[in-house]
Amino acid sequence: MAGFGDLESFVGRHRWLFVLTGAGCSAPSGIPDYRDADGQWKRAQPVAYQAFVQSEAMRRRYWARSLIGWRRFGSAAPNAAHRALAGLEVLGKSEHLATQNVDRLHQAAGSEKVIDLHGRLDRVRCMACGALTPRGELQRELIRLNPEWLALDAAEAPDGDADLDGADFSSFTVPPCPRCGGLLKPDVVFFGENVPRDRVERAYGHLDAADAMLIVGSSLMVYSGYRFAERAAAAGKPIAAVNLGKTRADALIALKVEAPCEEALAFLL
Repeated sequence: MAGFGDLESFVGRHRWLFVLTGAGCSAPSGIPDYRDADGQWKRAQPVAYQAFVQSEAMRRRYWARSLIGWRRFGSAAPNAAHRALAGLEVLGKSEHLATQNVDRLHQAAGSEKVIDLHGRLDRVRCMACGALTPRGELQRELIRLNPEWLALDAAEAPDGDADLDGADFSSFTVPPCPRCGGLLKPDVVFFGENVPRDRVERAYGHLDAADAMLIVGSSLMVYSGYRFAERAAAAGKPIAAVNLGKTRADALIALKVEAPCEEALAFLL
């Protein structure tokens, strides 16, 4: 297993790095991740796109849990790993950063060249007219319509969710789009939904321009992230990874550091 010095050398000898980050990068900010060190689900899988679209009961469940979870998720702050990667950009070493996270903490830390592969949870999109609403505005409306839910609290779950197992969601009121009355959905890629093709192609372009790839805090168990490691390996670009536990791309990785992201990247601060 490689050490911190090996990672620093890897970064130092490559001019342009394409960086891919996952949940392990935001875990120190208090945002739980989905998978354990073996890449297995720690909890029930997240809500699926088809279930959200087709079931009013599922939408009530999702937004009720989100009302509780957003209070902490929306106030999360960048940690040392985010700041280190922003520093990598300042040094002129980051060709671009693509993240599987939806928390916008890279941008909050100062990174500007970021692709939010799975979208962003800080806004809501109408599935009918496409109107975008800040998530904070929807939070105020959810509270206005469901004030009794404010008294509840629950353990945090990934991506602004909260574990409200056993709650009765049948009376929860979900507001429609204020513009057209359509269904509101967080502006993120749900489980079972495809990352928009133009977003993937844009990330591919930045990967192709890079000399090497750096994976930070991702097991790459979903193809939306693994595809970039696959492409880098096919192009002969060296890959380094910082991750606690196995990744789907272990066979493709030239250098791997199994340590918390903020510790492994501390040399960039």
